[in-house]
Amino acid sequence: MNVTIQKISVFLTAPDGQNLVIVRMDTNQPGLYGLGCASFAYRAKAVKQVIEEEFAPFLIGRDASRIEDIWKLLTVNAYWRNGPVLNSAVSGIDMALWDIKGKMANMPLYDLLGGKCRERVDLYCHCNAATQEAIFEKTDKAVAEGFKYLRVAYSDYDGPSGDESYLCLRNECKHYDPKRHMRSIVSLLEALRERYGDEKELITDTHERLDPADAIVLAKELEPLHLYFMEDPLSPENLSWLGRLRESCVTPIAIGEVFSHPFEWQQVIQNRWADFIRCHLSAVGGLTPARKIAMLAEQYGVRTAWHAPLDTSPISLAVQTHLDYASPAFGIQEYSGLSDASAEVFPGLPICRDGALWLSEAAGHGVEFNEKAAASYPPKEGPTRWTEMRLPDGTLHTP
Repeated sequence: MNVTIQKISVFLTAPDGQNLVIVRMDTNQPGLYGLGCASFAYRAKAVKQVIEEEFAPFLIGRDASRIEDIWKLLTVNAYWRNGPVLNSAVSGIDMALWDIKGKMANMPLYDLLGGKCRERVDLYCHCNAATQEAIFEKTDKAVAEGFKYLRVAYSDYDGPSGDESYLCLRNECKHYDPKRHMRSIVSLLEALRERYGDEKELITDTHERLDPADAIVLAKELEPLHLYFMEDPLSPENLSWLGRLRESCVTPIAIGEVFSHPFEWQQVIQNRWADFIRCHLSAVGGLTPARKIAMLAEQYGVRTAWHAPLDTSPISLAVQTHLDYASPAFGIQEYSGLSDASAEVFPGLPICRDGALWLSEAAGHGVEFNEKAAASYPPKEGPTRWTEMRLPDGTLHTP
């Protein structure tokens, strides 16, 4: 069957408050189409423009079965390559092509990737809140729902406050005290370890908000608490410090959510500087590079923990869960929760139950897209401000 690309449409929507970029690719075969996630929440319009004005005219009429060839073609199409805008645009096309391939084969995506390696995909859930008491309420609720893996942090990251809102949704400048963060997170994790003993796995996200020397100090202070991992202790600009961190203590490290260039994840994996690689699928270019990252990680004993915050669509969550099922390198899957609004916009999205994620088992990635419902949740307008993080003296600091 000759399946060619006939039309590419791009939609912006924000059912959970973060801008999502969704691609629909129609083929010359009636009823055969694919859906992909091109989400880059803070440059959504730029990604949409690349797909509509550059990729769509270039791809119409091409063979939809040639996923690897098209991925490479789009990656080098602008001559200069990589970066989150370009990679996210490529990701939307790539995931849609994989969805079409699965539907053509009448197989769920994990079967195309080699079949299941496990019977469930365990999750770690977010338990961020403004106060220690509120965090305890969230972790107790998560434990009652079957979660074993708990990621905790204060809403303001540097300590207790009166603001419960998710930092990335506030869109305002914030002053941040790294030393306060170090003191408060150690105290919080000590209290949680005392509360749950060794029965639960604890995780915390540093979100790259520490200088390298402080990151090493914090990782050493967390060592007696036996964390499942410490997430993103360093920014990509300071990756060479990871070797020193690794030599200083045994606290497991997870890193990679802002990676967008192969040199970043290649050196981390090959040097075994981290225990978990946690790239954002759209930022690296989709499923095609993600499966290669997982294969590379497997060779070096590094596990995957793909990034899945509110600015990852349910389509991307489903795609990475299929990869989780099929990859021997799977470690844990991040989960931020999905609202009723997301379920309305994305029928067939993965379901969280008993601390694990369950797929629809439909052909392809299994998630649909309700265009009418999506229009009820328009994208947020205006510039991004929450990344303007400043130290107490006013110095701009890496978020």
